[in-house]
Amino acid sequence: MDRLENVKTIFFDFDGTIHNSIKIYSPAFKKAYNFLEKEGHAEERNWTEDEISYWLGFTSKNMWKEFMPNLDEITRNKASKMVSQTMRNLMEENKAVLYDGALETLQYLKDRGYQLVFLSNCSKAYRDKMNKIFNLDRYFKDLVCAEEFDFIPKHNILSKIKDDYPDEKVIVGDRIHDMEAGKLNHIKSIGCSYGFGTFDELKDADVIIDDITKLKKIF
Repeated sequence: MDRLENVKTIFFDFDGTIHNSIKIYSPAFKKAYNFLEKEGHAEERNWTEDEISYWLGFTSKNMWKEFMPNLDEITRNKASKMVSQTMRNLMEENKAVLYDGALETLQYLKDRGYQLVFLSNCSKAYRDKMNKIFNLDRYFKDLVCAEEFDFIPKHNILSKIKDDYPDEKVIVGDRIHDMEAGKLNHIKSIGCSYGFGTFDELKDADVIIDDITKLKKIF
């Protein structure tokens, strides 16, 4: 991949790129939706994992703003906290699962001298819990999350931090937020088709991979 031959810094999305987050997000989403049904704020509905996975990659604030924009703030906060707490409980029960080969790939890239940066639309508590479970700071130079920047869009966060790292740079992710972050910051992008984004979301990626271990062939 000639266009990536000079890369020194790799920014990584987490959910849908490294972490198969639907395993803990789906039951958390369903629990919160069931609460909203019982409270009379939502119609009864059986959600599929494909439908639920659409919301992965959004900040919590933007997810609820788009998902149920007319929900009152108190109820929205209850439902949001329910999602977060359920996910934390599942993490405590060792239900969080990374994609096969993810950590091995990160170790390979680190050993090759690439500077790896975690860049996620998540909260500090979520990042810290995942770091504790998977020892992510063993691979990443920095663990950057949206809450540290008041949940501004990922492309804005990247614009604020990108100059702290050596050129050339690339961002790896599975959603439109990751592709936009790369495009708006003039950084190359690698789209992960095995994640939760659609083909249309990844159409502007410089490279598309169907397995995280394919990064070993690129770098």
